[in-house]
Amino acid sequence: MLVPVWSLRRNGTLGIGDTTAVRELVDWAAGCELGFLQLLPINETGLDHSPYNAISSVALEPSLLDLGLVPQLTEDDISRARQKLAPEVFTNDLVDYASVKKLKRALLKVAFARFWAQDRKTEGGLAFARFCEEEEEWLDPYCKFRWLMTLEGDCETWDLWSMNYNTAEKAEAWIAKKRAGQRKELEKCLAFPAWIQWIAFTQWRELRAHADSMDVKLMGDVPIGISFSSADVFFERKWFDLKWSGGAPPETVFKDDPFAVRWGQNWGIPNYRWDVLREHGFSWWRRRIEKMTDVFQIFRIDHILGFYRIFSFPWRPGRNAEFLTLDPKEAKARTGGRLPCFLPNDDDTPENCAANLAAGEEYLQMVLEAAGESEVVGEDLGAVPDYVRPHLSEIGIGGYKICHWEVTADKKGLEHPIAGADYEECSFATYATHDHAPMAAMWENFRAGMDAGDEDVREGARWNLRVLSEFAGIPLAKDAESFPPYVEEVQWQLLKALFETNSRYAAFMITDLFGMTERFNVPATVGGVNWAVRMHFTVEEMGRRDDLKGESTKLRILICNTSR
Repeated sequence: MLVPVWSLRRNGTLGIGDTTAVRELVDWAAGCELGFLQLLPINETGLDHSPYNAISSVALEPSLLDLGLVPQLTEDDISRARQKLAPEVFTNDLVDYASVKKLKRALLKVAFARFWAQDRKTEGGLAFARFCEEEEEWLDPYCKFRWLMTLEGDCETWDLWSMNYNTAEKAEAWIAKKRAGQRKELEKCLAFPAWIQWIAFTQWRELRAHADSMDVKLMGDVPIGISFSSADVFFERKWFDLKWSGGAPPETVFKDDPFAVRWGQNWGIPNYRWDVLREHGFSWWRRRIEKMTDVFQIFRIDHILGFYRIFSFPWRPGRNAEFLTLDPKEAKARTGGRLPCFLPNDDDTPENCAANLAAGEEYLQMVLEAAGESEVVGEDLGAVPDYVRPHLSEIGIGGYKICHWEVTADKKGLEHPIAGADYEECSFATYATHDHAPMAAMWENFRAGMDAGDEDVREGARWNLRVLSEFAGIPLAKDAESFPPYVEEVQWQLLKALFETNSRYAAFMITDLFGMTERFNVPATVGGVNWAVRMHFTVEEMGRRDDLKGESTKLRILICNTSR
């Protein structure tokens, strides 16, 4: 079951899901016989709060910590802090990131001050020192970056920072100068983010151990890129080609985003300098993957297509509006002759396809080596070259099967769903990712689309409902044009068909289990409800409240009946 950590509720949370809420969910999952819980990335985010735009490839998000587990904080500390904020911060339907992060950071400062004054010579202090020594390679530059952020109002956009330290070279010189005159003060400032990461890795590693003991696997997520405004790009510039921004090619599905339709999605993530990475044994990628395995038994690589080739823009997203109405010739005039394209090669010749496949083979074998015993899943959706899915299957990485997208045509050209029993075992079956509507909303949106004024919309809605119904064995009305509303029978027939697939993994969203319609993210949009939706109930209520407990019981029975 896919569930973002931030969306969970439990008694005592500070307006956002945390590690203890996940622990409670692990216990619930074990009772339901669930095999794994799929989380979105848990790396530290910046001001946009997107888990796919982290400020570090390793550092974990502090707002997801249970501060009640921090020894230096008391219940009174937390209670007094809560009273300073409006009650709505803790009860509303969306995470109030600004308030939550401010509250949690203030409490962490209090706890760290006590640790620094009293506990550095204790067993805990020695454990913290060992953590700093073991993680120095990534932790030292991250702490410098995180401290510089505080000087800029917690803003991570380093290219807008003070001229005193807006490059790695200037930052190192500026920090060295500070260290010469204010050594003890600077030492404490740099130790604070390191201490937070020690707390974070301690809580997540303990959570991993608990999940292991309950026979529930935690599944993580590795985005293909890293934010331009990250500690990695700032201090380890050699790995990244800042002249190009990775993204996805044009897609008509994003009709509300004219830029995505015309040019594609410009994610703003820097491209990799794979030649430099190779010279250093792909150490940056190996470190990133190895730290994932500290917490997760399974992890998904988001946009795994980027290991073969990635659609790239010769401008940063901030300039998208400038290029929206330009034709290719006009765009070239502003970019020195470059246009958005696949790099390093398009798939326009057999030779290029072979080169891209060879690149994917080299890079993904490296990922598998770094993963060790952890399992790897690949999100292979979008413009997928013919060679990708056979290759993923060959090397044992499960690719995605969006059940109503897996179709084949009959002799008359009519498309029908591929039976779930015929799916490759090395695959990941689901109806939706975090970027899609939940099952209830998807079904009802298609039903509404049947009455749309646009014939293409009507036909698409009819096609999707027919394919979903065929796949799940949902009988059509006599006129073969009417589809039932999303009632309980439809929900559980769809889940049953999903669980009966031959795929190694079958996944649904927590919103699917409880018939919710809220979306976790709408691609090609920023802000709003994205990355902020919270559950309507606590994890504890999922196993106690009659209506929720009933769904949990039906889930357990279905898992057992389908031998999942």
